[in-house]
Amino acid sequence: MTQTTEAVATPEDTSAAHKPRLHRAWFVAAVTFVTIIGAAAFRSLPGLLIDPLHQDFGWSRGTIGAAVSINLALYGLTAPFAAALMDRFGIRRVVAVALTVIALGSGLTVWMTAAWQLMLCWGLLVGLGSGSMALAFAATVTNRWFTERRGLVSGILTAASASGQLIFLPVLSWLVENHGWRPAAVTVALAALAVVPFVWLLLRDHPADVGQKPYGAQEFVPKPPPVTGAARRTLTILASAVRTGPFWLLAGTFAICGASTNGLIQTHFVPAAHDHGMPVTTAASLLAVIGVFDVAGTIASGWFTDRFEPRRLLAVYYALRGLSLLFLPMLLGPSVHPPMIFFIVFYGLDWVATVPPTLALCREQYGDDSAIVFGWVLASHQVGAALVAYLGGVARDVFGSYNMVWYASGTLCAAAALMALVIRRRPAVPVPALA
Repeated sequence: MTQTTEAVATPEDTSAAHKPRLHRAWFVAAVTFVTIIGAAAFRSLPGLLIDPLHQDFGWSRGTIGAAVSINLALYGLTAPFAAALMDRFGIRRVVAVALTVIALGSGLTVWMTAAWQLMLCWGLLVGLGSGSMALAFAATVTNRWFTERRGLVSGILTAASASGQLIFLPVLSWLVENHGWRPAAVTVALAALAVVPFVWLLLRDHPADVGQKPYGAQEFVPKPPPVTGAARRTLTILASAVRTGPFWLLAGTFAICGASTNGLIQTHFVPAAHDHGMPVTTAASLLAVIGVFDVAGTIASGWFTDRFEPRRLLAVYYALRGLSLLFLPMLLGPSVHPPMIFFIVFYGLDWVATVPPTLALCREQYGDDSAIVFGWVLASHQVGAALVAYLGGVARDVFGSYNMVWYASGTLCAAAALMALVIRRRPAVPVPALA
């Protein structure tokens, strides 16, 4: 199968007459960016629905937080299997199915009447769908289509999630405030479905599909045959990775990253600000501003990762994030003031700036298996997010405020900074374009 691909594609690649001025890899990256934006729509919603669902159904914040935690955990645990499935069935098929599952889960929430239905639709279906388009998807695209500018591209694709938050948060918060939570859920379902045609028509699995070399590669890379046994391969790679120290350090730091972003700020910032008298739409707009600066911060982090030591970058990011969380309880209030704006800008720049250096360390340590290993590292990110999404709601029910959660998360970030510094370096070796 590999020989057939080489015979057909290599002549196309070597023909100067057919060489495009802009490499096809950038078009694939653009479609991937738009796809992740579509998936981010649902991830913008949980923090906006905690109070409305509590009022409509009388469910405790802990119960609603449990549904969010299922979603976040599955988002991470699905990622490594999705990366392997992409090797088996192709990126395009896996992503199209995942978007459809997200739309189904979001749409069905309109008719729910019991908490278990929330956990099934919001937790299980949307968790599985969004997990299949997690950052392991971005890692797979980056590793296949690029040998140069990988840090920059991974930063851009990571920023897509923030861009989705930026686009959808103001719209969804307005819908929730003026028309209730059900129209917001339908909007998310339609947004996911709208991306499917772009994926099916424009996304390609491998540069060899269009007779090109990966961006920056010196030689043509033939498309490999489908890799069978996706689940077995995913678990085998995990079994190998867990025997190495860097895996546990990367997983530990990324778990704290998830706890302090998706689990804490994305899920609980809006209700926490509302506790202090801030209108929901104002708090949601602040989250959207985080999304603006998240895009800039993540792309800049990708640029830095191509030029500086990733371990030191991670240590700086986590230390600064922890410091900002320790000050947050003093900044919350009924109105927006300059210190709060400074926190929002600062936190936005740092939100997922950790992803490009973490990806780089995975590539450095695990080579060809790095996309799947990163999927498992991402799983730890989401497990950390899931725990704090649930425990944050429980803490609010028990203590009447989120202060303890802010302080605990700030302390954990300081620990993550130290963990990043002790990851040992592996001597640089050439990494194949295909992962």
